[in-house]
Amino acid sequence: MPIIPMRDLAILCIIGGLCVVTLMRPWMGVIALAVVGYMHPQGYALGVVKQLPAFDILVFCLLASILISPSTRSPAYLKQRLRILRDWRLILLGLLWLDFLLTSTFSMVPVIAWPKFLEISKVFIGLLFTLLLIDTREKLFYLLAAIALSVALLAMKGGVWAIMTGFLDRVYGPPGSHFYDNNHFAVLTVMNIPLLYLWLRQCSDRWLRLFILALIALSVVAALTSWSRGGLISLSVTAMLIVWHSRRRYLAVPFLFLCLLFAFGNFPDEWAERMGTIWSFETEGSAVSRLEVWREGIQIAQQRPWVGAGPNGWFYAATRDWHSAYIEMLAENGFPGLALWLSVLVGTLISLSRIYHAARKLAGLEWVADFSGILRISLLSYMIGAAFLGLSYWDILYHLLVISALLSALAAPWLKARRPVVADTSRSEKV
Repeated sequence: MPIIPMRDLAILCIIGGLCVVTLMRPWMGVIALAVVGYMHPQGYALGVVKQLPAFDILVFCLLASILISPSTRSPAYLKQRLRILRDWRLILLGLLWLDFLLTSTFSMVPVIAWPKFLEISKVFIGLLFTLLLIDTREKLFYLLAAIALSVALLAMKGGVWAIMTGFLDRVYGPPGSHFYDNNHFAVLTVMNIPLLYLWLRQCSDRWLRLFILALIALSVVAALTSWSRGGLISLSVTAMLIVWHSRRRYLAVPFLFLCLLFAFGNFPDEWAERMGTIWSFETEGSAVSRLEVWREGIQIAQQRPWVGAGPNGWFYAATRDWHSAYIEMLAENGFPGLALWLSVLVGTLISLSRIYHAARKLAGLEWVADFSGILRISLLSYMIGAAFLGLSYWDILYHLLVISALLSALAAPWLKARRPVVADTSRSEKV
């Protein structure tokens, strides 16, 4: 009988605990799916646990929990929750999924398109659970905090390791995950920093605030030590946006300046040389190859404007990954797919901006302004990082879009009334 390594046993205990929590409270299953989806704990296993379909197991547990829970299996509850599906973002996401189905059907190489489509569909199933079970401000906050902590713990591990090794090597994500690549992990970490900042603004405990500040600092270190130029650009813009949203800009600006001094004073010369190639993209080898593959993607879209090459079409149509979410969506799903994708993404940014400006001057709605402002920053971080990486199918993007729809539903009654509410009102307002 093979011996299971202690690390694998620990990971099994974590996943088993998440299953138990899911069966006890259905909405906690959404939190568990986020933890497994972003931490990907089974990727750190050494034995058979590495192949464990943890996400699928949690989905079955969540389905069972919904069916056995009196509060969630009632027709009245389902009818009330289905109302949110009328949100324009969710309608566009549904149309986008149908477009993925269409482009997979007419793919240039269906054998590589269908596995990607099934992978995308699994993400959308998780989003349906989110819409069904996250119906209060409190649950929405816990979901965002769970996402922030899951990614931040990975960044903390990478940041500590980077400091101990003198920033000489690159930081990677969990093995076997969608963001194992150092460039992908850098963008994920940068997207997560605003979520940590949101958690910080909503927290009053001194020690927890210090812990969150440490997570933010180590996340910055991890993003820089990924040696990702796209990550550096995204981090720079994200930092400026957070400073702009900060209530204490006079403290944030010096802190940002000290971070820059630390980075350029302690990182190796090779890192500075690599970052310096950002300004020489016309001659730098990697940038030139990106321009070539972007031209190939545009040519594919011109040849097949309605359906593109299909998901994962770069395996057949290009010499390498598209290295841009925008080109990826265009080349693999055609102009209709790109139009739907950009519509929901840009439209969500506009919607969040409207909510932010409407709520920030109303007493008692500071939390709405905080949530909408931070979600906007995180999505902008994605849009910048995705310009240089093929991230159009990333689950965290669609997760944030759905969370934005939930925020709109939660905030709508108060914004419509245009009247102040008690600042410490319970976070259990129903959608």
